[in-house]
Amino acid sequence: MLKLSLPLRLQLSLVIVVGAALLKYHAWYCLGVYAAIALLWAWLLRVSIRHLGGLLGTELIFLSLLALPLGWERASFLLLRSLVCLVTMNSFLLTLPPHSFGIALKGLPVPAPLKENLLLAGQYMEILLSEVMRMQRSAQLRGLNGTTGWLRYASAAMIGALYLRSLDRAERVYGAMVARGYNGQLPIDSPLRPKERFAVLLACAIAATVTLTSYKI
Repeated sequence: MLKLSLPLRLQLSLVIVVGAALLKYHAWYCLGVYAAIALLWAWLLRVSIRHLGGLLGTELIFLSLLALPLGWERASFLLLRSLVCLVTMNSFLLTLPPHSFGIALKGLPVPAPLKENLLLAGQYMEILLSEVMRMQRSAQLRGLNGTTGWLRYASAAMIGALYLRSLDRAERVYGAMVARGYNGQLPIDSPLRPKERFAVLLACAIAATVTLTSYKI
């Protein structure tokens, strides 16, 4: 795995996601640039392809239900753009050490209340990832091996069960945090070093160039 600090990895991931999300519709060449960057990012972080593919398959089921009513041409661009964002953020989350999202979050230049909301959302995402992996193992033990078996297993009933299990665990985790004195403040300080700030600024410049180019094509 690439030796980068957690705040730097989070900020670089967000730069890629925000830049891709702001692309103009049908700017396929610029989307291809972001797709190459996302794949390079996943390779640098040494993410597990098996875990990444399983997670992307589940997420794309939800996205396809929302995008397909918009029309095939518009939906295809939206799905591919969403796939780039998901590859980037899932690569970050799947290589994140347990319970370290708060450390990465501390370095973001955003107000404290927003950091608290992001921290709780990140905690929930970690719980959701854990539950997805547990359900995948459960499906394999029941003989549903391979991608096709997992897609059959991810029916509406199982998606609902996943949501309820994740929500229950999230409530228990938050209750445990409050019982241990959590008041919304992150006690860990992790500012970026000068070289890391330069890397973030360089990534912002590249993302801004690609995104603005999409509006001129």
